[in-house]
Amino acid sequence: MNFWEKVTGGDLTRDWKTFGARVEALPDDYQEAWNQIVAHLFAYGDFTGRNLTPILDSALGLLEVSAADGQSVREVLGDDIQGFTTALAGGAGARTQRDRWREQLNSTVARKLSRLGG
Repeated sequence: MNFWEKVTGGDLTRDWKTFGARVEALPDDYQEAWNQIVAHLFAYGDFTGRNLTPILDSALGLLEVSAADGQSVREVLGDDIQGFTTALAGGAGARTQRDRWREQLNSTVARKLSRLGG
């Protein structure tokens, strides 16, 4: 990826178009599961979402293989899609982007307050 694509997000646009084409080939219940996975996974993304691309690619690959084998979405993901997504992101203790921003804000405020205190 060159600098210009990274700045403009051209690489992400291309990846999402590819994901969209792959998702359209899935059965409806798999498409719905994909949309839920994406919605739950975005909380774990960085500012651009680039860190999620390999995770989403793997999850979509799992859905494609499972659909081709004739398995139902429930057999593959279970009843808890949000739990499945949390496991993909690194488990229950995985930090979300909100957690990272909160830590950065708290650190900045603490540093500023320590300068005021002496």
